Amino acid sequence: MALLTRIRGPRDLDRLTPGQLAVLAEEIRGFLVEEVSKTGGHLGPNLGVVELTIALHRVFESPKDRILFDTGHQSYVHKILTGRQDFSKLRTKGGLSGYPSRAESEHDVIENSHASTVLGYADGLAKANQLQGHDDRHVVAVIGDGALTGGMAWEALNNIAESSDRPVIIVVNDNERSYSPTIGGLANHLATLRTTQGYERFLAWGKDALQRTPVVGQSLFETLHGAKKGLKDFIAPQGMFEDLGLKYVGPIDGHDVQALESALRRARGFGGPVIVHCLTQKGRGYRAAEQNEEDRFHAVPVIHPDTGLPVKSSGGQDWTSVFGEEMVAIGRERKDVVGITAAMLHPVGLAPFAKEFPDRIYDVGIAEQHAAVSAAGLATGGLHPVVAVYATFLNRAFDQVLMDVALHKCGVTFVLDRAGVTGSDGASHNGMWDMSILQVVPGLRLAAPRDADQLRAQLREAVAVEDAPTVVRYSKGTVGPAFPAVARIGGMDVLRDGAVDGVDADVLIVSVGAMAQTCLDAAEKLAAQGISATVVDPRWVKPVDPELAPLAARHRAVVTVEDNGRAGGVGAAISQALRDAGVDVPLRDLGIPQSFLDHATRDQILAEIGLTADGVAEKTAALVAKVSLDPAAVL
Repeated sequence: MALLTRIRGPRDLDRLTPGQLAVLAEEIRGFLVEEVSKTGGHLGPNLGVVELTIALHRVFESPKDRILFDTGHQSYVHKILTGRQDFSKLRTKGGLSGYPSRAESEHDVIENSHASTVLGYADGLAKANQLQGHDDRHVVAVIGDGALTGGMAWEALNNIAESSDRPVIIVVNDNERSYSPTIGGLANHLATLRTTQGYERFLAWGKDALQRTPVVGQSLFETLHGAKKGLKDFIAPQGMFEDLGLKYVGPIDGHDVQALESALRRARGFGGPVIVHCLTQKGRGYRAAEQNEEDRFHAVPVIHPDTGLPVKSSGGQDWTSVFGEEMVAIGRERKDVVGITAAMLHPVGLAPFAKEFPDRIYDVGIAEQHAAVSAAGLATGGLHPVVAVYATFLNRAFDQVLMDVALHKCGVTFVLDRAGVTGSDGASHNGMWDMSILQVVPGLRLAAPRDADQLRAQLREAVAVEDAPTVVRYSKGTVGPAFPAVARIGGMDVLRDGAVDGVDADVLIVSVGAMAQTCLDAAEKLAAQGISATVVDPRWVKPVDPELAPLAARHRAVVTVEDNGRAGGVGAAISQALRDAGVDVPLRDLGIPQSFLDHATRDQILAEIGLTADGVAEKTAALVAKVSLDPAAVL
């Protein structure tokens, strides 16, 4: 690591020779494997962009020039080259974020880690530079070929192309193809020609001269222009971008620093929007990643660096695999059930379904909005689609859930993986918004299963609904033990009956989804203080079960506990339902504060925000104490 330890900032790269740059690239790959294997993280994508990131920082002057990363999971090399080489606590509390972070460095710009947004940022930043007279600044947007499947990327491209004098360099990190040396020299030459102002002036002159030629001039120009376009499309795949008004450079070997620098310098000098198409290999240089056919080690847990194998098992079945198994079982029974994923077939657990029913799975790319509307079409056509996405990504399709699925009473089931606090991926990946935003959707039904048995049961209940959207949401990680019900009231499961000798408990605790263990433990702690508690799981949290209000009326206080934002969440909906029913029982809603939570483990975050057994017991006891002193004061 002799060279790497000398890199404290991007300008330290300037004095390195081509030979030293090659050595540095290998040192960075070794560093990534060694460090990320200890913490887990996005290993494969970063192994694939080592040379590209080096070239970017040698050609452009960050932070004056803005280097933007779409999604940001491929920014580890960028962090290394901008003075952040302590990866010992990567994605853990107090350590480096797994994504760009403005709090970490002036070199980081976008933190949202939701795909297909970088080109919109680039468009806005370029306009800001132009309006403020910052003619010496460039905007560089790095976007993967996968993210280009998102509609927002094409909306932004359309706007970027609107002006030919705003310097936006769009670097397409294409890791789905191998580099073909046979086209490198010719493509490089044509790229140089296409991105010179002289070439543009030549085309303009040719058009004017030919169109002034009587009779044959216009038709000759159109013929020659068509031939030129056809030849260029045959040689290199830039036609689609040039039709938008964007210059195209490439394809470039994404692992050749000199070729990358040459392409980026030409693009920088053009003065307008340019596409630089780079072919990279995900997982490059790490045999275990290169041989992983599923995702080239896109994201890994803690692994043995020599073998790439996990250091330890998860300790039990996870929520995602439970869903995946049940989907296959449902698929065998119902030929009308189909699956939809937004470029996350394996992460959301639909791979087993796809393997058994390849004709009944649709991967729409990073296009959650389209997934929802396509699902509405499938439902209208007589099928029952199950759309599986991460909870945080459903935010992007809210309008379609509301106006295309719910308005038309389509039987579509949305399955939300990684709901609630997810932890290590930071603010943008916590699925803490869904039970709030979905509360406003008329007719929608929302289930929050507490364990694997309930996930299986409620998924089946959801796909049985054909006249309204249904949602099933669950946590990240190991599913945990089953929590059997001791009774059922309406559609709610009673997990603990706190009544003693026919006398109702002091407090009713409404446990939502994965908070069951926490609530049951809190009830035990309250019992030790002489406070009796009944714990119920509503199972379906929207709509509020009509039996909940009369049940609440039999208690001195109600506490709701949810792994979701407090604003507009389940607690708020229950509070409204109690008021509508004329039940004036004091209620305390416990949940996630409406703030962007820093990365840490799930348990650490839950402890910080008080969603632990101790925290719930403490707040519940305080509420009961206030009710005992002055019931009216807490209403």
